Amino acid sequence: MKIFKFGGASVSSASAIQNAASIIERFPGQKVIVVSAMGNTTNELEELVKSYFNKGKKSLEVFQRISDYHAGIIADLGLGEDDLGQVKQLFALLNQRLSESPSLNFDYEYDQMVCYGELISTAIISAYLNKRGLKNQWMDIRQSLRTDDTHREALVDYKWSEMLINNNFTFKDVDLYITQGFIGSTNTNQTTTLGREGSDFTAAILGNLLNAESVTIWKNVPGVLNADPVDFQDTVKLEELSYKEAIELAYSGAKVIHPKTIKPLRNKRIPLLVRPFDFPDQAGTMIHDVDHQLDLVPIFILKKKQALITLSPSDFSFIGIDQLSEVFSLFKKRRIKVNLIQQSAIDLSLCIDEPEVGLESLVMELRKEFDVLYNTDLILATIRFYNNDAMTKMKQDRQLFLEQKSRRTARLVLK
Repeated sequence: MKIFKFGGASVSSASAIQNAASIIERFPGQKVIVVSAMGNTTNELEELVKSYFNKGKKSLEVFQRISDYHAGIIADLGLGEDDLGQVKQLFALLNQRLSESPSLNFDYEYDQMVCYGELISTAIISAYLNKRGLKNQWMDIRQSLRTDDTHREALVDYKWSEMLINNNFTFKDVDLYITQGFIGSTNTNQTTTLGREGSDFTAAILGNLLNAESVTIWKNVPGVLNADPVDFQDTVKLEELSYKEAIELAYSGAKVIHPKTIKPLRNKRIPLLVRPFDFPDQAGTMIHDVDHQLDLVPIFILKKKQALITLSPSDFSFIGIDQLSEVFSLFKKRRIKVNLIQQSAIDLSLCIDEPEVGLESLVMELRKEFDVLYNTDLILATIRFYNNDAMTKMKQDRQLFLEQKSRRTARLVLK
């Protein structure tokens, strides 16, 4: 049994969905297909939930854009009224939610609304595959994947999920299941999400709990590259990576793999393949157990929208465990992600994901105990297997705020 995951770009149009269907046909046998929202639908739904939560005037306009986009794909796929019962029901539920008053918890409302991207996408694809002769069963992953109630960054309850997933994905009547990435639910059936771009993680969880032969992520790139082609020219494909290297890259911000994807696969030694959906005959990149030293070129990763905060105790005392504990307790409370730490005697510098809202209030709270300097709109650049040429290339025409080096990794905070 294999797990295939198709991201938003690989199902963004009728022709892309037809290509995905051809890939599924190319590999016979038992499969679970994990699918993301189509194209930029998640971005649109994020705009929708913000308007809804703030009682803005754009909600109906954004809803109509989402509806029209999917209607165009449905028409191009040649699906008729008889094929679309599930899709219509999902749009009706989303529309009904817009007519209700939001709660006071934005993260909760986010999860209840953004989940429709994956639900609608998979319902359309399931209907198309059935029409094409690929018998499949549409599965609402929320009935199988249980989490806690940390909305927008839910933690998986593996004990419950293992039981439910193995009870639901039995392969007794069909060899093909279509389900959603990114979403789950609590034990009280409240929808949760696993973090942005979490569909890879869903595929890995299913691979682990169903003891899959392999997990394949179909992407719009030849495999894992040594840099994002959007930011760098002359990129090089990496033929293979160890689980450890893949975790390092994902944690540093490599977009090709979600950071949480590797652990469930490594724990059961399940290989992860990253392959190009436009050229399905190409091998892509294999992430697996590696028993030899990898000879890799420098790998560049840029994590954008970063903020650098430097704290100095107002009473000129040393930075000690008490100050560190106080700062990190505050960051945990506010769910701030710290990506880099550098400490001297009286300074503590932290590079963080710049929050969407609340940075000014965070700084005000820190100023009760510390002198605070901060900069925003920065880049955290990571160079794995760095050399002098790579360092020079990264620093060129950029202002350097902070630099760290270990044996294999250099990290720079840049403007």
